Amino acid sequence: MEPASGEALRASGKREAGAARWRFFGPADAPLGLLGILAFGVFIAADDLTVVSTMLPRMLVDFEVPIPSGLKDASWIVSAYLIAYVVAMPLFGRLSDRYGRLRVYALCMALFLAGSVLVLLAPDLSTLIAARALQAFGGGGVVPIAMATVGDRFPEGRRGSAIGVLAAVDTLGWIWGPIYGSLLIRYGPEAGRWMAEALGMPAGLAAWSWQWQFALNLPLALLALVLAVRRRPAFVASSPGAPRIDWAGAVLLSGTLIALHVGIIESGGAMELGSTGIGALEGSQPLTGWPWLLLGGAGVAGLAFVEARRSDPLIPAGLFRRRNFTLAGLVNLLLGLGLITPMAQVPLLMNTLRSYGDTPEAWMGNAAILSGRVLAGLTGAMALGSLIGGWGSGRIGDRGPAALGIALAALGLLSASGWGMEEPLTRMALQMAMVGLGLGAATAAIGAAALDAAPPDGRGIASGLLLILRLMGMSAGLAGITTWGTSRFQALAAAYPLEALPSALPHITLTIIQETFRLAAMGVALAFPMAMALRRMRSDPNRPLF
Repeated sequence: MEPASGEALRASGKREAGAARWRFFGPADAPLGLLGILAFGVFIAADDLTVVSTMLPRMLVDFEVPIPSGLKDASWIVSAYLIAYVVAMPLFGRLSDRYGRLRVYALCMALFLAGSVLVLLAPDLSTLIAARALQAFGGGGVVPIAMATVGDRFPEGRRGSAIGVLAAVDTLGWIWGPIYGSLLIRYGPEAGRWMAEALGMPAGLAAWSWQWQFALNLPLALLALVLAVRRRPAFVASSPGAPRIDWAGAVLLSGTLIALHVGIIESGGAMELGSTGIGALEGSQPLTGWPWLLLGGAGVAGLAFVEARRSDPLIPAGLFRRRNFTLAGLVNLLLGLGLITPMAQVPLLMNTLRSYGDTPEAWMGNAAILSGRVLAGLTGAMALGSLIGGWGSGRIGDRGPAALGIALAALGLLSASGWGMEEPLTRMALQMAMVGLGLGAATAAIGAAALDAAPPDGRGIASGLLLILRLMGMSAGLAGITTWGTSRFQALAAAYPLEALPSALPHITLTIIQETFRLAAMGVALAFPMAMALRRMRSDPNRPLF
């Protein structure tokens, strides 16, 4: 037999490469199609985390909440969602390790759907808060299951890019939420009137504003569920050898997370009831959160003690002794600070210094549009940075993309500290794009490092813990911004006589915003040496890392 010619070998190679590409994109494995479906579900859940922050004033009117006496109770519309969202992450992540990704993902979507229906039917504030908690309990499980599924289906070389896509979509949902909420308040009733008059739909739609958010959740969540079920072969099934669920550990971890987040919320790390979209909870006192934070700290110590003595612990034994996972968690905590700063400060600047309008609704709507134009640079660049960082982590390891991303994000935040009263929106958007590009690259690389470090039967809980640390970084950062900003405002305002204070308020506000961006840049920079300490993972994540 004659040896094959060079042309024949090249043609054969092209056919094999084409078949491999089809196996990657096609219906048998289809990891990219699965990634799109997972990202769709992540966006739906993330959007609901923040969308209510700008709809609260209208909701308070509709539920006849007395002002100001009822504001503290009404704040739990947002806080209950955040707490349930965080508690659900490790629990459902671990359940998916044991009972299969698709089964638990479907349960989460069903809970999210049920909560959305109950929100629409809620007759009073207490029922609304309970419905929001149920909705969040389902939505919070979607993200870690999506990340764990990426860990199951994508090889190490492509895993970083996929994790980056999910992280970017998750962030896009958080940032889009307040903007979308403002638009629903502004244009929702007009859309309802048009539908009633032009399409003959019920006249009651003309009174809908915030209700549209939860009505639209129903078809969107159903679509996400149907698409996931149709991709059943792409999900990893349950494993008979998977660890049993440590329910005692789950209860202890949930209680610890609740205590920590209530403490952070009471210290100022909550969504605002005002028109700025995201900010300090009115009336929060920093010292009131300390008992909860101490209780949460005791819970962490108790959890470590209990889990070390379990044969099948909720958190896999030695997970935090794995160098890359621990470093990734700490970096993610600081990246949360870098992300919450523009999310809080850009809407604050637009609402207080740049917006316009004859009515509160018009003012809020214009502020949302201005904020969206600037934050679009953050989210768009974050998606691009996630792809670049993920690609880079597969080529040169996680350390380089993570460190470069952190440096770029810190420089972007530092450049934003020079904003003036009439700063061009284009320049602001470009500086936010620098922040987003860096955060996206770092988030993708860090997510890949954490998943590579986790054992295969612990990817769900590992994903949940990693996401919790970023959320805690955001919440703690917001609490810190609130406490420090209040102190700085009092100090700066004291330098002006009372009659001159109104005219000085814009300058004081801008000064605080500039200083906040500088502090955030310093905080993010602290993650740089941690990223440099990451080690390139071996092919087997079960092997010791030291």
